[in-house]
Amino acid sequence: MALGLLGSGLAGSPALADTTGTTGTTGTTGNAGDPTGPVTTEPGASSLLNQLLAGLLESGLTGDIITSVSSITGGDGKTYDITNNLDASALPTTLLQDLGLGDALVDLGLGGQDSGGTVPDDGIKREYLVVWAGDNNILDRTGADLTALPGEIVQGQIGKTKDLIGPDFFAVVDATKDSPTYGEVVNTATVGPLVENEPHHMQYIWHKGHNIFAGGLFTDVTYVIDTSELPKLTLKHVNLPTDTLCGSVPDAYWVTKDGGAYGTYMGGPDAPGPCVYSDGSVRFGNGFGGSPGELVRLDENGKTVYEAPATPETAETEQRCDSIPQLSVPTCANPHGVQAREDLDTLITSDYNEPRNIILNPIPALSPYLRRPTVRTWDISDPEKPKLKAVSFLPDGPREGRVPHHEESRAVMETTVTNQPGNKGAFASTMQGGAIYYTPDITAAKPEWREVFDLTTSNKIADPDRDPYGGGSNGGWIQTSLDDKYLYHAVVGRQPKDNDPGSPPYILKLDIQSLLASGGDPSCNIDTIEETTEGGAEADCPAVVDVLPARGGPHWGALDNLELGEDGFYRETQETERFAYSNYFVARSGLNGDHRVCMVEDQADGTMELDTTFRDEFTGEACLDFDRESWPHGNWGPAKPHSMLFVTADADIK
Repeated sequence: MALGLLGSGLAGSPALADTTGTTGTTGTTGNAGDPTGPVTTEPGASSLLNQLLAGLLESGLTGDIITSVSSITGGDGKTYDITNNLDASALPTTLLQDLGLGDALVDLGLGGQDSGGTVPDDGIKREYLVVWAGDNNILDRTGADLTALPGEIVQGQIGKTKDLIGPDFFAVVDATKDSPTYGEVVNTATVGPLVENEPHHMQYIWHKGHNIFAGGLFTDVTYVIDTSELPKLTLKHVNLPTDTLCGSVPDAYWVTKDGGAYGTYMGGPDAPGPCVYSDGSVRFGNGFGGSPGELVRLDENGKTVYEAPATPETAETEQRCDSIPQLSVPTCANPHGVQAREDLDTLITSDYNEPRNIILNPIPALSPYLRRPTVRTWDISDPEKPKLKAVSFLPDGPREGRVPHHEESRAVMETTVTNQPGNKGAFASTMQGGAIYYTPDITAAKPEWREVFDLTTSNKIADPDRDPYGGGSNGGWIQTSLDDKYLYHAVVGRQPKDNDPGSPPYILKLDIQSLLASGGDPSCNIDTIEETTEGGAEADCPAVVDVLPARGGPHWGALDNLELGEDGFYRETQETERFAYSNYFVARSGLNGDHRVCMVEDQADGTMELDTTFRDEFTGEACLDFDRESWPHGNWGPAKPHSMLFVTADADIK
């Protein structure tokens, strides 16, 4: 089964790759750009797909929408584009004029000092939450859905726009606390012509001057987005499957100080058999979405610089590493999470799963050992040529898994580094294992990992009346605070099934100051069954600060590292006071979510509180609901928000 089959087929369609015009909902304009550059900004530059989509709909929006299109030519010679759909009624007129959209304002009768007739020109520089989201449609079906199809299809069950395959998009949300449009979607920038990308991760945090790197799991594509003119986005590059022949299924990115990035490609080579990497070495893979994955170095515009093998030439046999079909040289190399310490010349990745097997729900994977128990450290002393340094198998813990892949070490989804110069440690979390591991020194020849927290402890706090068993709790996003005081962790929870009551969804916040203060010789080690439910017995073990209930299944999050200064400009800060999280994993895996994006504020005492002023503009309820009928780009119905970043325009940050 090829995850990229649908997207690849559409990419090859001459009709969908054509760029012959653009249609706005009520107004149309082109960007003001460099006519000699790679980005085409004329009003006529858009895909035929956008025309077809716009023609299918009658707008249900109350505001006036201005479209702005940028397109590029990919390495395959085809045209790719991003279409901004800016809601003029939610943006200051002066801002739209600064973006070169003044002509459209005149056409719409929106000139003057009112902002689209409703929003005053308040002079506030705005911060945005950019959310990478997928269109929810009829293809988002699990195996369970397919075994419960109706006996017949009647007229009322077909032809609804929300079930059609529509464009994936970046939702640009006003995240400016004092803004009158706080929490509103002010732009949806749709990508074309590829659909069913299954939008997944971007980088973990945005820094001034950086592009956004955003991956499509199913299409094997990395989109590179220029945010300098927010709320308008510009497409800079599309990295295609042919640009990373030795890896597939891009997952996450770490952007370095120079603006380049490292990307984890979780799946195997595009075609089964031998693949030659940038260093001249050869590994044998079992094909798209299989094993082994790779680490890719991208330049600031997203072009491939270097493909590095994630597995050594020798077999990985310390624990069981199965693949389907089985490789002659076993490997657990399916890198998912990625973070780096450039000052330590070290990068770390975590291995999750052989990815093409996670969408087979409810058919169980043929082996529980497709879930990986490994983390990898890399030498990045030559940033352009990352080199695998060590493969570390996480040790098993004291809790007995009810199934083999619930053992503590299995499915290492994420890793996070420490940030301060005096610290060299990192954490890793297991999605199925339900545990958090720590190593005090990622620069070691082979880092020593130990379990320092079991989700059984926090499950018990989140719901004292339920079996707290931590296996299968589905932990996702994990991130150290920028000052290295706290560790944040999003936990989807385990769905009830048969006699299993499941486990609760929540956001966990741990105090890690004592653990980091122990330096290179920590004492904390979860090695007794009592510690799995009560927390670590040693004094330097992470302490629970708060457990925030989070209905709907939080999988991903992002820290807000921007603050507004007295001079009216933003600056980066290490004192994070809020973060956002999203409730969505991968629909076809059977682990979905309620498709909401929420904002959380850290209180003075360290506890967390849901920001109830971050409200959905349609329902009026806290959190942004992506299961809505209408978007600035049309009536495409529900969408799947996976990852997000706090970003501001270049002109608004110092």
